[in-house]
Amino acid sequence: MTPQPYPRLPILIVDDEEDVLLSYAMTLRMNRIDNFELCSDSREVVGRIDRRDYSTLMLDMAMPHINGFDIIDIIRERHPEIVIIVVTGSNSVDTAVECMKRGVFDYLLKPVESGRLVTSLRNASELGELRMENSSLRTHMLSSGVRRPELFSSIISVNESMRSIFSYIEAIAPSPRPVLITGESGTGKELVARAVHAAGRRTGRFVAVNVGGLDDTMFSDALFGHRKGAFTGADADRRGLIENASGGTLFLDEIGTLQPPSQVKLLRLLQESEYYALGADSVKRSEASVIAATNENIEAAMVAGTFRNDLYYRLMTHHIHLPALRERLDDLPLLVSHFAAEAATLLGKTVPVISSRVIEPLRRCSFPGNVRELQALVFDAVTLCNEREMAEDAFKEYAKNHGELAAAGRCGSTQPMDMLREGAIPHLRDVEDYLIAEALRRCNNSQTLAAEMLGISQSTLSRRIRSDGNT
Repeated sequence: MTPQPYPRLPILIVDDEEDVLLSYAMTLRMNRIDNFELCSDSREVVGRIDRRDYSTLMLDMAMPHINGFDIIDIIRERHPEIVIIVVTGSNSVDTAVECMKRGVFDYLLKPVESGRLVTSLRNASELGELRMENSSLRTHMLSSGVRRPELFSSIISVNESMRSIFSYIEAIAPSPRPVLITGESGTGKELVARAVHAAGRRTGRFVAVNVGGLDDTMFSDALFGHRKGAFTGADADRRGLIENASGGTLFLDEIGTLQPPSQVKLLRLLQESEYYALGADSVKRSEASVIAATNENIEAAMVAGTFRNDLYYRLMTHHIHLPALRERLDDLPLLVSHFAAEAATLLGKTVPVISSRVIEPLRRCSFPGNVRELQALVFDAVTLCNEREMAEDAFKEYAKNHGELAAAGRCGSTQPMDMLREGAIPHLRDVEDYLIAEALRRCNNSQTLAAEMLGISQSTLSRRIRSDGNT
């Protein structure tokens, strides 16, 4: 497969001196920046930019035909998302100030030191691509409806929040930058990841790996592969999953549990698009997009020092948060009907008729396992159903044990919040119980993270839980 150019959008470099242009080209290629165009005539600049998308314009100010400031003004008016770098042989404070006033990103003096050139162009092209993506996103979100509903046929929903997510996915799908999907267990994070992959029209495969529980060696071997002899038992070279996903998408599930050494390696992969196979001394370039997912509270993990801030912010370039099933109860009739038909097909049964009275008790349930829990519940109900129509009490026992009262016992009573909304003041003990239960829920029952969130020590939280008889 042909490697993708870097950066994704080209850089336009303008200078009337041919030897200077050739010097720039050599420096950039040596630093693996190969997506650029050279221009020696200032009269061609505006036309080129009108015809094609560029991330960055690097412009020599002292050229014949058209003044550099005139070009800057035209580009700022017509293409404000393009990042402009000015190069000049004149160390003039007035010129530098004027450039900054006109929104120029960087100001370089000739002769430009190679490291300074590469750093400036890398930063500028990254900013330019982000501006382009944001512009595309705004345009897409302002348009009504989902343009390609077939991409989301596997995600059963009429919920407005979910429809907004579909629209957001269509907007960000072409972006090469990472996507982070968050949400409780069972909300459908992998289905959404597959939709992002399909919407991006990527030619490579969708490769999924659950990184939860992998130590650093297993993580590196799984993602990056190894060379023969890299460790005991490595009898032959093996490609990693990142190479298998070349031109496509690598989906990393349970990213919140990744060990610190592995986080460093993933950060390098995302920043530089480079990695080393185990036992190799030559670098490989990644051609895969990365989507990560977690049901962990990563903000709390950062506070606790178990998840790197820089990796989180790199992953958060595009963020999709999936609502819990209890937040999209309008989808219950569709989901129950879909899962019932699916179960009946697998069991060789006639699809039972399901009335609204059958579904009504489910509206009182909190569904900690979300859509996956509902799917299992419906499968069990269809297994037990021997009539053409499902009995009205099919889910009543479940609702009795898993409805609002049972959920309050598991997750802390919601009564204090109801009382506050109604203008009453709840007992302090009830508020504390609610806050502890909510913190534990958000931190997936991790007492260490919950204590950090509540601003108390872990031992204090443990004593309080024991005193209440909680587990």
